[in-house]
Amino acid sequence: MRKASVRRTTKETDVEVAIDLDGTGTSSIATGIGFLDHMLDLLARHSRIDISVKAKGDLHIDLHHTTEDVGIALGQALKQALGDMKGITRYADVHVPMDEALTRVALDVSGRPFLVFKVDFVRAKIGPFDTELVAEWFQAFAVNAALTLHVATLYGGNDHHIAESCFKGLARALRAAVAIDPRAANEVPSTKGTLGN
Repeated sequence: MRKASVRRTTKETDVEVAIDLDGTGTSSIATGIGFLDHMLDLLARHSRIDISVKAKGDLHIDLHHTTEDVGIALGQALKQALGDMKGITRYADVHVPMDEALTRVALDVSGRPFLVFKVDFVRAKIGPFDTELVAEWFQAFAVNAALTLHVATLYGGNDHHIAESCFKGLARALRAAVAIDPRAANEVPSTKGTLGN
């Protein structure tokens, strides 16, 4: 059962997440940030990972703490759900178009957290959501999930489309990378014999 739940409580936020890696892509998302909810719904739908998120945060200050802490908690849940990582495909990459935007996402479920994020936004905000928070979310998620993650938007002009292609790209890459390889179902995909230690 590749499931996990995490609760993260600080003076700034209270975040509860649950995931099922072998789900159908259902989601229940309530962060208080409409744009983030939309992106996480896309993440669940296209990864086929069931995701539940309930977050309350200091939105009267800004959206930063809630966005980052949701990324932290989801990353921690993913790492827990993967367990010893036996049988996973491990590597995946994808190009995802969203109208005029095209984003490449490549990841390695390596146990070595690293993010390369080469995405330029046109404006500072998408509605009330700061576009710089997309990178903050990806950083928090990659580090806490212990992923090596590369995200690069090759071109695009609409910030909503650019962000959406990043999240959909992550979703499709995760879907492939965490899938069980039936030819190696009882093996950790590493010459070291272990991942994440």
